[in-house]
Amino acid sequence: MNLNNLKPAANSVKTGRRIGRGTGSGLGGTSTRGHKGAKSRSGYSRKNGFEGGQMPLQRRLPKFGFKNINRVEYKAINLGTIQDLATTANLSTVGVDELRSAGLISKKHLVKILSNGDITSKLTVQAHAFSKAAEEAITALGGTVVKL
Repeated sequence: MNLNNLKPAANSVKTGRRIGRGTGSGLGGTSTRGHKGAKSRSGYSRKNGFEGGQMPLQRRLPKFGFKNINRVEYKAINLGTIQDLATTANLSTVGVDELRSAGLISKKHLVKILSNGDITSKLTVQAHAFSKAAEEAITALGGTVVKL
């Protein structure tokens, strides 16, 4: 077998429609564009969201709200989850790397520790942010809080 005798599988390649090659072809005349209107003209390109002159959806819907470009999104992790992770993996320090390897967060996430659930052992917890209650719960047991 050589490159010069390779052929596609049978019926896998269709020939394209040859539009505008006379009425005998069945695709002459208006060349599948219909009669009149912008879509039949050459050079026509439909704008994104165009609905044929009807008021487009993005203009019909009311606009409200405000998106703060400086907003910082955190992935919330509860104290109960941290305690479970520490007991199963036998850890004394729980940080972003341990949470990432456990599959709780992805590489891009910033972490905030929340006070949901119980913490029972003395731990060093490293995260980007802490709720007040979570910080108090960790330090009450003699653990330490490290803000990254």
